[in-house]
Amino acid sequence: MGKFEENFVIDEKGNRIGVILDIASYRKLLEEIEELESIRAYDAAKVSGDEAIPFEQAISEIEHPRDLQENP
Repeated sequence: MGKFEENFVIDEKGNRIGVILDIASYRKLLEEIEELESIRAYDAAKVSGDEAIPFEQAISEIEHPRDLQENP
């Protein structure tokens, strides 16, 4: 992850209570978080021992969950 230029928001005692990032840094940070979540999900799925299903089937189940419950 890259280095971000941070601007801190402080309270009246000088404690850091927030941070301000420029929009480009904020968007990059969101992308990094999304990528990390994907990696964690992949790792969890890999060690779960669950049976793999084809991608198309997974999408179908996500998009039409009621179809599966009504017509197993």
